[in-house]
Amino acid sequence: MNTAATTETNEVRDSILANGQRIMAGKGFSAVGINEILTASNVPKGSFYHYFGSKDAFGVAMLESYFDDYLAELDATLATPGLDMAQRLMKYWADWQDTQSFFDCQGKCLAVKLGAEVADLSEAMRLALKKGTAGIVDRLAAAIETGVAEGSLSIDSSPRVAAQSLYQLWLGASVMVKIVRDMQPFDTAMAATRQTLHLSR
Repeated sequence: MNTAATTETNEVRDSILANGQRIMAGKGFSAVGINEILTASNVPKGSFYHYFGSKDAFGVAMLESYFDDYLAELDATLATPGLDMAQRLMKYWADWQDTQSFFDCQGKCLAVKLGAEVADLSEAMRLALKKGTAGIVDRLAAAIETGVAEGSLSIDSSPRVAAQSLYQLWLGASVMVKIVRDMQPFDTAMAATRQTLHLSR
């Protein structure tokens, strides 16, 4: 196997995915054509199908790449040294507030942007979204359970129910922020999060 050729192929594929993620986070999936992504990636128009079998397959690969990066960042946040788990969780939501605004999110709000749209367009993309969001909820549930055990937070339900409720709360707040063009829904979500975790600080 030609290692140099394989590396180049992976770099081109990664470039297409990164540009697609950035563009589609702004415009949506259906509104973006393959040619726009290839032009941004400086890749010849005829080569798309060398890397992806279809636009649908590209969408699945893009979502998988997005969630891989997202979960790695979440893992890093939930392992931030010098903080208890409650502080780490609140850092996660503060970071969410900073990156998922109605301004250009540089691809960081992909799940919010594409969730409702592609879930109805493609079963394969819906399943990629389902798997990715389940990974987020799993990590939040484990973090909440750790926080309860260490005494930095408390909840009135199970860790999984709390994690699901909070993740859904923040997804909804992100949609509302885009609708009202104001950050107030995030303020409401942050207050509700503190209440759910019984945090006074």
